[in-house]
Amino acid sequence: MSAFWHWFVVGITIIFTAVMVWLFIATGKARVPSATNEEGKETTGHVWDEDLAELNNPMPRWWLWLFYLSVIFSLAYLALYPGLGRWQGALGWSSEGQYEAEMASATEAFNEAYGELAARPLDELARHPDAVRMGRNLFAHNCSTCHGSDARGAVGYPNLTDDHWIWGNSPDQIWTTIGQGRQAAMPGFAASLDEQQITRTAVYVQQLAGNEVDTAMATAGKRNFDMLCAACHGPDGTGNPMLGAPNLTAGVYTYGGDLDTIRETIRNGRQGMMPAQIGLLGEARARLVAAYVLSLSADGAGND
Repeated sequence: MSAFWHWFVVGITIIFTAVMVWLFIATGKARVPSATNEEGKETTGHVWDEDLAELNNPMPRWWLWLFYLSVIFSLAYLALYPGLGRWQGALGWSSEGQYEAEMASATEAFNEAYGELAARPLDELARHPDAVRMGRNLFAHNCSTCHGSDARGAVGYPNLTDDHWIWGNSPDQIWTTIGQGRQAAMPGFAASLDEQQITRTAVYVQQLAGNEVDTAMATAGKRNFDMLCAACHGPDGTGNPMLGAPNLTAGVYTYGGDLDTIRETIRNGRQGMMPAQIGLLGEARARLVAAYVLSLSADGAGND
């Protein structure tokens, strides 16, 4: 917050508070021109239905003191807590600080309950019912937005329940993916290939997956594939988990396997990102999530 807005907020707050105090004092003393009814009681002079008069009684003193106490409370609150521009308050409290303290306390309690369990090898955790149960709960709260509550993924987000893994599904590979995150780096080839060449290359990619395609177009596309794509996906298209290059012969696609989608992938590339979870969840929670994901593979303990 700039100095101008800091003093603007401070000024407005002080002026408003002062005006409210003045209003309490002024209205407590002011008397509306009045009259006296037949009973000798002071009224405002307003009469309805001939005999219904508005009395001119002052505000109860206890009510007025409540107003004053509210002003005193607000001034004390502004002195102790943030509220006056950049003033942090005498207690140094902040919502961010409270959040971090609560998270630290929750993490400490979690580590006491599950830290020893989470420290076990991942392949063992993937077969431990308590670890899998807790990992499933953590997955539902932190990962299901992208991968789905059933972990079957969506367009742009891999299915974690099958046997096709972009970065590999060994315990170490899954832990690296979840703990450190992954950054896809599929470059676009619009500058190297024209639309016809992109189409031919896409047709060849479909052929790699076993689809029936135009053989002549696939043969022409293979030359482009060998020149630009084989370095990552391999000459036979089986991929390279070290680079995050998918196996193109499996017929499993993160973004879709129709011709137009493959053409878009080749033309513009893909830059999908899996965020690192250690910083978000802490190591113990992240390991339990990794154990749950590992349990989703075919044998429940990962395949090398």
